[in-house]
Amino acid sequence: MTATTLVERPKFTRDDGFYQELKRRVDSYLHDLGSSAHDNARMYVKTAAILLWFGLSYALLVFVAATWWQGLLLSCSLALATAGVGFSVQHDGNHKAYSSRRVVNLVMGTTLDLLGASSYLWHWKHNILHHTYPNLDGADDDINFQPFARLSPTQPRYWIHAYQHVYLWALYGFLGPKWHLIDDFKDVVRGKIAGSRIPRPRGWDLFQLVAGKLAFFGWAIGVPLLFHRWWVVLVFYAAASFVLGLALAIVFQLAHCVEEASFPGRVEGRERLAVGWAAHQVQSTVDFAQRSRLLTWYLGGLNFQIEHHLFPKICHVHYPRIAHIVRAACAEFGVRYSAHDSVIGALQSHWRWLRRMGHPQAA
Repeated sequence: MTATTLVERPKFTRDDGFYQELKRRVDSYLHDLGSSAHDNARMYVKTAAILLWFGLSYALLVFVAATWWQGLLLSCSLALATAGVGFSVQHDGNHKAYSSRRVVNLVMGTTLDLLGASSYLWHWKHNILHHTYPNLDGADDDINFQPFARLSPTQPRYWIHAYQHVYLWALYGFLGPKWHLIDDFKDVVRGKIAGSRIPRPRGWDLFQLVAGKLAFFGWAIGVPLLFHRWWVVLVFYAAASFVLGLALAIVFQLAHCVEEASFPGRVEGRERLAVGWAAHQVQSTVDFAQRSRLLTWYLGGLNFQIEHHLFPKICHVHYPRIAHIVRAACAEFGVRYSAHDSVIGALQSHWRWLRRMGHPQAA
């Protein structure tokens, strides 16, 4: 993959020693633990459990379900299992955090293609752009919901945004089918994500994208059509996709689009941001429900989003311990570290942020 060409490439202030010291402490923690940053046995057990959940949900939905309520429950189960694969398997794989072996990361990352999205485009959209410039309008495409929502103070406000704290929750559910049917194709045709040009996929990357889409629509639509009427298949595809989109969107929004997160605004040309890269990652990101072991297991550590942004190539099983190191370093270097105690608190903060951004005086 060649380097991306950004329309706007802001620079970060030189690190004041915060990130260098943070890396030293985390490296020391891993050394003292006697553990690698990757290849954790718990990940393989967890992957097997989630894939089993996915397989059973799919098999029961397609071959066993006989009533509408059974189909609905199994569609929700399949959607949550699919989200679990995304949170815990493909995410670490595509960040090269699952294993120190390239082939293992490739296999785990390819699960994203089999779930209807492109790991190639994910690399540019998520790994490169979002992880470099979170919450920076014009560079981070994950905060671009225009014209349906205003998530950053620098984005234009329309009259409908006054009600976005009410209606946007329902729109989140459409992110799944939008990703499957529109976004990847649009990005390939345009050769651009947000304000950044990307190389269009060729060779193996193009084959993987097309084969992944065909495989996804084969198991999600094609196989069920062999056993059920077309409208039944579409209804339950829509139900599963809606729940999937809702789950994915909410997890992202609780980490970035809340009152405590910073939105540095739109930086033109090569202007310099006021803080260093590491400080920006911490201050534009918020953790939530750090004490919940079950949620941490299911979300693949994405409730420790600060730690993930600082160390995306470290397996997420280490995030709870690393969080203590990060919090202490932030206190010493004067970097604001924010975390909600519960999911409810994070949801309330996101709701208040949506409402604030819908007001004309928000700036």
